[in-house]
Amino acid sequence: MKYFTVIFFAVLPFCFFAQSPSDTISKTKVNKTKSEWKKILTSDQYEITREEGTESPYTKNNFNDNHASGMYYCLSCNNPLFSSAQKFDSGTGWPSFWRVYSNKSVDKSSDNSLGMSRDAISCKRCNAHLGHVFNDGPKPTGLRYCMNGLAMIFKKS
Repeated sequence: MKYFTVIFFAVLPFCFFAQSPSDTISKTKVNKTKSEWKKILTSDQYEITREEGTESPYTKNNFNDNHASGMYYCLSCNNPLFSSAQKFDSGTGWPSFWRVYSNKSVDKSSDNSLGMSRDAISCKRCNAHLGHVFNDGPKPTGLRYCMNGLAMIFKKS
């Protein structure tokens, strides 16, 4: 019992403070040429993440109806983006979140295309276009991160 107590208290701090390696945000930038991206992404994934396209709402397998617990990662570089705990049904047909995993995960920039003013969201690590953020989301943030499911992968927890 004495050895168990020593091991328990030696390991206990790591249980509370250690992050899973898959949830750690990498500061290493991912830079690839258009040709390299085209080799590893499907044409739809390339259009969305590299050409700032948008998938159609309610697209099959875009994670809009995914209710499992886990994390959403950037399809292009595996950077953690959103926790399922912050996902909500916005009724728009795209997976929506009220908060990002970390402000170190994404960049925000102005997008004035299509005759409207909005903020585009991209992966901070590889610059993949992910979607847009709007000010009509639920509390506590009031934000709606409206993401392209084809720009992300999901890993169950």
